[in-house]
Amino acid sequence: MISVETVRKRYGPLVALDGVDFAVEAGEIVAVLGPNGAGKTTLIEIMEGFQRPDSGRVTVLGTDPYAEGPRLRERVGVMLQECEPEPYLSVTELLELYRGYYRKPRPVAELLDRVGLGDKAGARIRALSGGQRRRLDLAVALVGNPELVFMDEPTTGFDPEARQAAWQVVRDLRDSGTTVVLTTHYLEEAEALADRVVVLVEGGVRAQGPPETIGDRHRAPTRVSFSRLGSVTGDELPVPTRVQGDRWVAITDSPTATLAILTSWAVGRGVELESLSVTRPSLQDTYLELIR
Repeated sequence: MISVETVRKRYGPLVALDGVDFAVEAGEIVAVLGPNGAGKTTLIEIMEGFQRPDSGRVTVLGTDPYAEGPRLRERVGVMLQECEPEPYLSVTELLELYRGYYRKPRPVAELLDRVGLGDKAGARIRALSGGQRRRLDLAVALVGNPELVFMDEPTTGFDPEARQAAWQVVRDLRDSGTTVVLTTHYLEEAEALADRVVVLVEGGVRAQGPPETIGDRHRAPTRVSFSRLGSVTGDELPVPTRVQGDRWVAITDSPTATLAILTSWAVGRGVELESLSVTRPSLQDTYLELIR
């Protein structure tokens, strides 16, 4: 669906992209992550056909996105980070307007049902909440029944329930064969949705791969932690631990054995291991380490 090969882009002395390489396969969700200024927006705009790289090669749906803009956009949906549609149009009127730009648009009722705005069909856009406006932005991105959708911070301003609903919309798109490229600052969103993540730092790809393996997370030691026991010292515990705040933490490559030793010891002592947890590094932990 997308091929990016050794792409570079400068703005005067500022290097926005410095030899970026990656690809997006059909039917997958790819999340582009990175701190502010990493080059995410420039990369997305190049793939959308709004900018031309200084060097390198980009193809989207088999075409040059900058040279084939109008024909390409017939097949692509874009959800911008900020949109300003005409505030006095109704939700239905706006979607009918955008439907007129495509040869095979989705029905308005289907779009509204998909993004959870069925009860707002006649509402004026100016009367919508911030979260409802973002749902409308998503509906606009999907109106042309695209093969590929770009989403820039798609759930900004959503409450937790609305965010979960939006995630399900994105999963449904993938399940129906649509390819999705999104940027997000919510690491849990990338972990919940993405088949692969691409981490940009200072204009280059620092890491890419499935969320569970990025930065070798799957090989990282496991943390077994529990609340500190007031009458117990670290020397009395049956496994090596360290103190982190109000918790004991054991770092281990054998979590099952470590957990068995700890729980057997606790049962023998008649104590509870409060707030016991077994975790590997989260995507956020790994991401923060990568961008450092």
